[in-house]
Amino acid sequence: DATVVPRPKQSQCLPPLPPPHARHPTRPPAQKSPTPDATPPRPPPPHEPGRLPVPPASAAMGAQQSVNAGKAKVDLHVDLTHMLCEALLLPPLSSSATISQIVGRISLKHPSLFGRSEKLDVILDKGVNDSNVVVAFRRPRPEWLSQQSFVIQHSMTPEIAVHGFPADNFTRSGSRGVNLSRLSLGVEINEPTTSKWTSGTSVKFEHIRPVNNDGRSIARDHEGFPLTCSGNLHDNMIILKQESGYADVKDNSFLRVNFQMEQGLPLVPKSLTFNRVKCAVSKGIKLGPTFLVTSLTGGSIVGDMAPYQAFAIGGLGSVRGYGEGAVGSGRLCLIGNCEYTVPLAKNLEGSLFMDCGSDLGSARHVPGNPALRQGKPGFGVGFGYGVHFNTDIGQIRVDYAMNAFSRKTFYFSINTGGAGS
Repeated sequence: DATVVPRPKQSQCLPPLPPPHARHPTRPPAQKSPTPDATPPRPPPPHEPGRLPVPPASAAMGAQQSVNAGKAKVDLHVDLTHMLCEALLLPPLSSSATISQIVGRISLKHPSLFGRSEKLDVILDKGVNDSNVVVAFRRPRPEWLSQQSFVIQHSMTPEIAVHGFPADNFTRSGSRGVNLSRLSLGVEINEPTTSKWTSGTSVKFEHIRPVNNDGRSIARDHEGFPLTCSGNLHDNMIILKQESGYADVKDNSFLRVNFQMEQGLPLVPKSLTFNRVKCAVSKGIKLGPTFLVTSLTGGSIVGDMAPYQAFAIGGLGSVRGYGEGAVGSGRLCLIGNCEYTVPLAKNLEGSLFMDCGSDLGSARHVPGNPALRQGKPGFGVGFGYGVHFNTDIGQIRVDYAMNAFSRKTFYFSINTGGAGS
């Protein structure tokens, strides 16, 4: 049996992080940001549970045009990105399912909005089931001072990782008709980067509203359990976030550490007060011609909590062989990954991998117990092998994963190294 991998959403509180098994460990690319050009590129930390990243499983088609606007030049970039995960599905997907995997992006960049090197970025991502709009304004700064950015973002995404139901022995997750409309306004301050350390702080206001497939606000799911922390049709929160990263990359090894902490501040009526912490550590070492990468990620949230804030486990960014969030979701999470890469020929590599993850018994502490009601196990192990072919356009990967229920999943991806960025 081969199962399609649903396209991961991007609606969680923490930013998407690429998994260590999605790239060659000795050639780490710059970390992608939802608002490009805000800061110098950071070394990419390991994968993030609870929020599946957008995997590098995409091929991009697009065009770029530069337009003169007064004394400034405006760059207009259009992308059409098609997730290729369904290519090996047996039987073939229906046409509607294939169309749902297509995402288009339009980006507009103005390098000097008021003639003083202020940068304006506008990004629009639109798919059949989700959308994302980002407007970012960045003030110029000397190299030794912090970079200030003002960001407005609105997204609409299906809530599958927490409220979806596992199907086909947990190899995929189905929708229960719950979507999240998220509006955020904030300020980001990024400290000047050093050779190994990065640091950033942000303060933002978030307005989160669950909606059904018809776009109507809902406060409860189909079984009558609350979707918000407040019990109303929406949640409001003011979040202070601190993120620090460390990267030590050498010819034969690397070490990366990423720490993120979010604090909900009680500054507006009925706002959520919580503390959410996540830490990810990855280590890679060269063993002769081969390379071994291991990573460990843990997270915790205390205080007020809505179900959509839970750490969701399962999928391409955490435990392969499972659907998005099909392992479980809880206030705690612990995920481990290990991948061993062997060169087979010129530009051709083979890999063996094993992933495991657990909610550490914390699913019952999530409001409404969505994971327990869906029968998710709370612990999962996936393992498999893959073939990676390096080409001029990027890396082509075919991974074959099996979960604890002996169900198999194919992952077919083309990492163009910049699609959609």
